[in-house]
Amino acid sequence: MRRLLTIPSILFAAVALQLIGAHSVLAHDVAQSDRAFVAATQGQAIMPFLYLGAKHMVTGYDHILFLVGVVMFLFRLRDVVLYVSLFTLGHSLTLMLGVIFHIGANSHVVDAIIGLSIIYKGAENLGLLRTLGWRVDTRLAVLAFGLCHGLGLATKLLSLSISPDGLLVNLLSFNVGVEIGQIIVLFFVVCLLNLVRNRSGFAAKAAVANWLLIVSGAAIMFHQTSEYLAS
Repeated sequence: MRRLLTIPSILFAAVALQLIGAHSVLAHDVAQSDRAFVAATQGQAIMPFLYLGAKHMVTGYDHILFLVGVVMFLFRLRDVVLYVSLFTLGHSLTLMLGVIFHIGANSHVVDAIIGLSIIYKGAENLGLLRTLGWRVDTRLAVLAFGLCHGLGLATKLLSLSISPDGLLVNLLSFNVGVEIGQIIVLFFVVCLLNLVRNRSGFAAKAAVANWLLIVSGAAIMFHQTSEYLAS
């Protein structure tokens, strides 16, 4: 059973090492083959865009880290549904509106803010914000960072030169794919957390995991800020 208790620490340690040591991971860019497909697609392509959305979420370490931080100390299903719904509402809104109205932002700035969102969740989970006297409504914070995550998705899609022919259907398909990917990730994360929450030593392991969230978010922020200043 002690091996189960080490799973969160091992998971976040692996992610943190990747973030610090691999430029390709930090970039979290869209695969070249996917770029070529989107650029060449004309008209509706429901299943391919559904797949692309799910793939982007499942392989999107930054989104996953934030979601893990959000659900780590949520013990009731209705609370998980509430916070994930707020995050979904935020990123769906800016994803759809951003692409439809061609509202993007510098991808490095958006990704740096996403890094900040990961730092925020780790710090909040550790009680550091309360120690500093900062009172933040977690629900509003999750919604606000959801908007930022969606803007990041919109910015990446706009960079792929997506065709206006069949745009709405393809965009909806991509968004649904993102939600499917999110459900898949959360299913495994929540199941894992439920296995270890009621066992001795969880609080210490969770503290390690949240410090690694902060380190990972800081690594993302530092890298993206450096890329922005260099561009």
